[in-house]
Amino acid sequence: MPNEHAEGHPDTKADLRLLEEARGGAGDSFEVLYRRHHAVVLAFLARRVPQPELAADLMAETFATLLELVRNPQQALPPVPIAWLLVTARNLLIDSQRRGRVDDRARRRLAMQPIVLDDRDLERLEEISAETDLVRVLASTLEPDQFEALRARVLDEREYSEIAAEMSCSEAVVRKRVSRALGVLRRAMEANGHA
Repeated sequence: MPNEHAEGHPDTKADLRLLEEARGGAGDSFEVLYRRHHAVVLAFLARRVPQPELAADLMAETFATLLELVRNPQQALPPVPIAWLLVTARNLLIDSQRRGRVDDRARRRLAMQPIVLDDRDLERLEEISAETDLVRVLASTLEPDQFEALRARVLDEREYSEIAAEMSCSEAVVRKRVSRALGVLRRAMEANGHA
């Protein structure tokens, strides 16, 4: 059986195509990628911060950071964009907790306007958070070994070799579990209308 990497998953291939198109100048490609993943990134952050506005700021900085990367041809594109987004969101959250504020350097460099949220926006943030609780979706839809592999690789940023040793399996098996978990996550997002 061929080794199935997350990078080979059809959804990941579509994400990479969108990033390559955006790098090539197709302005709407980045917007399509944003629409595909913003709800998951926002839900991930909303479960970790008390204020919806803070979650929105962190999400905006996460995507601005990705847009900067896309616009820099010297930078390699992330092999699994959704994983990159979640890890970046997590790192920005940790950094904001340390500093006591959300860093907005990427947004300022891109001359992005500050986010202004009205009551309707705040309601929608709460809906997205409730509908797309990442941990709930993952825990309820993934096999336990897939959930643990995805958590270890994406959220904890551990190496495949380390995860494989802990799970008493090969790196190929861990890669397959992560790939399958990403596929389940993509289908869950599509079923919730967040594709």
